Amino acid sequence: MAAADSSLSEDQFLCSICLDVFTDPVSTPCGHNFCKNCITDHWNINAHYQCPNCNKVFDTRPELQVNTLVSEMVSHFRQSAQQRASSSEQQAAEPGDVPCDVCTGPKVKALKSCLVCLVSYCETHLEPHLTASGLKRHQLIDPVENLEGRMCTKHDKLLELFCNTDQMCLCMLCTVLDHKSHDVVPLKEEYERKKSKLGKTGAEIQQMIKERRLKIQEFKDSVSISRAIADREIANRNHVFTKLKEAIERNQAKLIESTEEKHRMTEKQAEGFIKELEQEISELEKRSDELEQLLFSEDHLNLVQKFPSLDAASPTKNWTQVKVCLPSYEGTVRTTVDQLVEMFKNEMKKLLTEFELKTVQQSAVDVTLDPDTAHPRLILSEDGKQVHCAHVRKNLPENPKRFSRGLCVLGKQFVSSGKFYFEVQVKGKTNLALGVVRESVNRKGPITVNTNNGYWTIWSINENICHSVTESLVRLSQKSKPEKVGVFVDYDEGLVSFYDVDAAALIYIYTGCSFTGKLHPFFSPCANQDGENSAPLIICPVNYT
Repeated sequence: MAAADSSLSEDQFLCSICLDVFTDPVSTPCGHNFCKNCITDHWNINAHYQCPNCNKVFDTRPELQVNTLVSEMVSHFRQSAQQRASSSEQQAAEPGDVPCDVCTGPKVKALKSCLVCLVSYCETHLEPHLTASGLKRHQLIDPVENLEGRMCTKHDKLLELFCNTDQMCLCMLCTVLDHKSHDVVPLKEEYERKKSKLGKTGAEIQQMIKERRLKIQEFKDSVSISRAIADREIANRNHVFTKLKEAIERNQAKLIESTEEKHRMTEKQAEGFIKELEQEISELEKRSDELEQLLFSEDHLNLVQKFPSLDAASPTKNWTQVKVCLPSYEGTVRTTVDQLVEMFKNEMKKLLTEFELKTVQQSAVDVTLDPDTAHPRLILSEDGKQVHCAHVRKNLPENPKRFSRGLCVLGKQFVSSGKFYFEVQVKGKTNLALGVVRESVNRKGPITVNTNNGYWTIWSINENICHSVTESLVRLSQKSKPEKVGVFVDYDEGLVSFYDVDAAALIYIYTGCSFTGKLHPFFSPCANQDGENSAPLIICPVNYT
């Protein structure tokens, strides 16, 4: 039977009606097997007595006979399946697992440990503790090793109490004999307390891990930032050295060209003298040939007639004192070095200003105009980025923030600490004012623009740029008229600077300023002078490149 069972599969013991393993298998006259209840219910429902497998129809209801062989085979199959399932469910003990103390063969992984028996049991050997009334009262726990260590070495009793006084585990006898009047609690209570404490400790450890991971990320971010700064610094230095190298090469080319030009003038002078001498030599050689012919001539009349012209002084130049003027290079190296030093100073000044501008541009703020502060003659664009002056004064409601005399408007944004930067297009403007002002400046009376009154601005009057430290505007020297002006504020350092953005040049800088309160961007397009100053002031996005 065992050999037969090993070659049989579950499919061979399935009823074709319920599709489950046979229960009380019976056979029909045609030789097919079914569960007794299945074929009975099938014939009770249907009008014809027909075999579900071969569809053979019987005239009368067949008498069903129990198939003894199939019943025995099914019973044996069920037992084998249960044994296989039972053996597969119990896992063999692996390193780190607690093995069953009862298994005599290969040790199976223990399912529970008994604190009374001090033995660990697998599922099979644990069954008496689950069924026998005497054993069911034993205390079972998840499998643990060294069960003897859970017993009091002095009294050979289970450790189930905890002494807070001596901080040790006790058995029941310990409390009566050795720890009388001590603070003793059930071991489970101490377990819960320590477990709670461990939970808090675990949470604290997780928090410490989280904080340290955040710190690691902070350090990594610092390295990334440092890398970006280093790359930017390297790029800036390469840019500076490239510009200086180009400037040196330009000056070197100019020096070479100047030297070559001197040489060319000397060469041209010498070539002129040589050409003149060669012409004289040609004339002299011609006269020499004529003289030689007359010396050998026997024609008396011809010699006498030509003698006066040949004997006269030759029409040539006295070349004794004639010399080529060699160019002087004395002091050229010193002059070149002086020029190079001056060039270095100018180039470095320009490069430093360019670098400084790129740095302050990192503090750019998206500035928009505040319509509540605009003078009634000022027209603001819908996006709050442009302002120009109209001829007609608008009828606007009174507002304490509005300028009533000066053609001015402020930006909504402000700076009260740190750094602040914005850029304004001034192309086409002859008159204008830009800068920052204290939020508390007078907006209803005449405006006196100077630093004492809270104005840090520059003005363009008939295309002449001025600053306003004192009561009167002071004109600034300028090489070119800017088309885009950058305004930078370092509130903490007390600094306001203005830049010609396109030329990367510093226009003017206020230093040592004492700021109080908020500073707002300040704009004045000034009056429209018959169309000559009609262009708007335009707040531009900063081009960081």
